[in-house]
Amino acid sequence: MKGKLNYCNFKDFELSSGQKIVVNLSYQTYGLNVGEGPVVVINHSLTGDSNVSGNSGWWNELVGHNKMIDLNKFCVICINVPGNIVELKDFDYNIKWILNDIAKLFISLLKKLKIKKVHSVIGGSIGGGLVWEMGLLENDYFENLIPIAADYKASDWLLSNTYFQDLILKNSNNPVFDARLNAMLSYRNPKSLNKRFERSSDDLGKRRVINWLNHHGNKIKNKFSIKAYVHMNNLLSSIGLKIRNNSDFIDLMKKNNSSVHLVGVNSDLLFPDFEIKKSYKSLSKIKKNIFYYQIKSDHGHDAFLIEFKKIKKKLNHIYKI
Repeated sequence: MKGKLNYCNFKDFELSSGQKIVVNLSYQTYGLNVGEGPVVVINHSLTGDSNVSGNSGWWNELVGHNKMIDLNKFCVICINVPGNIVELKDFDYNIKWILNDIAKLFISLLKKLKIKKVHSVIGGSIGGGLVWEMGLLENDYFENLIPIAADYKASDWLLSNTYFQDLILKNSNNPVFDARLNAMLSYRNPKSLNKRFERSSDDLGKRRVINWLNHHGNKIKNKFSIKAYVHMNNLLSSIGLKIRNNSDFIDLMKKNNSSVHLVGVNSDLLFPDFEIKKSYKSLSKIKKNIFYYQIKSDHGHDAFLIEFKKIKKKLNHIYKI
């Protein structure tokens, strides 16, 4: 099962910079048709796409018939971030976007589809950052905001990582491959790699961890252009760019009626769990419908793509309708 790829054209979409552009947005729907039941919006990760469910779906374990997000009960929409791998032919990579622009565009699509209310918007990593951006733009439109392994802002630590990624992408002789290898070291945790490979080698005497890294580098290199990677990396660094400080964030959230479900990973190196806990503590002083869940995993940031049973255990109650 794979949702049909749909397109929606925006002729005068205005970016935060004030520039007006034409955008051809693509998305996939799963389960019930729009208008037949509650809507769940799922935001993909940095190197992901809208193919969220089915045999090759990146969240197939959680999204499907009789699964956590049950396609018998929900209409699921997953939208491609403009400029990701789906949109290479008709996207101008010279135009500067920030994640807030993506949030505005996604909401514009949902309202163009005549969706009056969204049950939940959920996503991990940059997809979780996008959950925040969308939620901060709409006080009553989303019943549930569920950012996983993500915070409402790009911390100094995250900016350091994206800055180094940008240098690799612009200066390396093998940019996408090298950048991906570097990224994998922040997506996983030392305990995860040490436990998995145990200093083992293959039949040719090459360390298996090096083979694993090369596999991930080649996989992305074969499907992701350098321009797309630079673009998505820049979006990652722009999470919360319009929020000057924590006080501004609190003031915005005081007006927000959505239930907020924060999910942290105890071993996450990219979006450390202590940052997510800090946001939870700040919000819990002004909101009653704020919840925090911790996933314990050796896998680090990528736990949102691996620990399906643990995610279901934490979030399943939200989708019991």
